[in-house]
Amino acid sequence: MSMARIVIGIGGMSCQGCVKNVTGVLRDLTGVESVEVSLDAGQASIDYDPAIADVAQFKAAVEAAGFDAL
Repeated sequence: MSMARIVIGIGGMSCQGCVKNVTGVLRDLTGVESVEVSLDAGQASIDYDPAIADVAQFKAAVEAAGFDAL
């Protein structure tokens, strides 16, 4: 399995609760190995299997949780 890493911008986070929410929705996606969300940087680093998951899924999950995927 070949893993990839992507960094996506996240808008609308204002607290650690937001970070926990975004981390949870991304981590729950099939094919995602690890997630690191930074409130200060306003972004998420995602390690994933590109044969299973893709950027469109990540952005849809973030937006469904009530945040902006940039």
